[in-house]
Amino acid sequence: MHETLTLLRVIPRRPWLHFLLLGALLFWLQSQLFPTPKPVVGPLGQARIEGLLGQWQAATGRRPEGAQLERILRAELERDMLFQHAVSMDLHRQDPVVFQRLVLNMQFLGLAGEEDTDAELFERALELRLHLGDEVVRRRLLQVMEQLLLASNPPQPASAAAIADAFAQRAEEFRQPLRYTFLQLFFDRNREAELADLPARIERENLDPEAALNLSSPFMHGYTFREQTPDQLARIFGAVFVSNLLAAEPSPNRWHGPLRSAFGWHYVWVKDVTPARPAELEEVRPILRRDLELEARNRALASAIAGLAERYELQP
Repeated sequence: MHETLTLLRVIPRRPWLHFLLLGALLFWLQSQLFPTPKPVVGPLGQARIEGLLGQWQAATGRRPEGAQLERILRAELERDMLFQHAVSMDLHRQDPVVFQRLVLNMQFLGLAGEEDTDAELFERALELRLHLGDEVVRRRLLQVMEQLLLASNPPQPASAAAIADAFAQRAEEFRQPLRYTFLQLFFDRNREAELADLPARIERENLDPEAALNLSSPFMHGYTFREQTPDQLARIFGAVFVSNLLAAEPSPNRWHGPLRSAFGWHYVWVKDVTPARPAELEEVRPILRRDLELEARNRALASAIAGLAERYELQP
């Protein structure tokens, strides 16, 4: 209290202090009433927007609308912001990938003299602003910026509890499907008449499955299939074959068929049937950890980009 009273008595006798306080007040008022303009990113040109929409339509089969369209345009503006920020930090001058790319560009464009050093070509490329229009440079600087943002806002590692929770939520997704291991003899439609005598012929000639392969017609996908799920078999033989195989409820070490497919007929020696079962946590732990860490990385990066965006004015 005594020190405060002393200061109040001194202030009126110190004109220079009046100017100092007045200047500080004016500086504060200026910063509040007339803040420094933020760097502007955008707007995106119409041709560029159409290009983004075309890419989306090619990938999804439809044009984006509403909130999805806003997200696409916002993401592109954020990429522009990251590139602009990287250039403002002179990251392009420090990166060896950018250096080599611009040197190669100068050589490709025929702008390199016989005595020019790589360093001289690089500086000349910067003077020509080649780094601003090169897609490889852009992608590299975006990658570097993402690494820097993640270093300042690192994602949390996946905990054992989070992995266990994810496993419980995705248990059905990871359920191990029914699998078949078998050898098959193929008969095209021209040999359909031979099918009636086929089991008796195999028994009469005492043919084991490998020897019986000599009876098969050529089949483009081969004859032996190991640990194949119904979905995998459907991609090879078609849905009709899989439906017939499932209906036969095949047991191991027996011939089954003939089974019809889109190609013809198949006589199948089933070696093994692995029933469907729930997955064990240890089987899928690496997948769950990878997915959780990728989600955490994406959240951390999105948060860091949002923080950086507060320092820019993004114009769609």
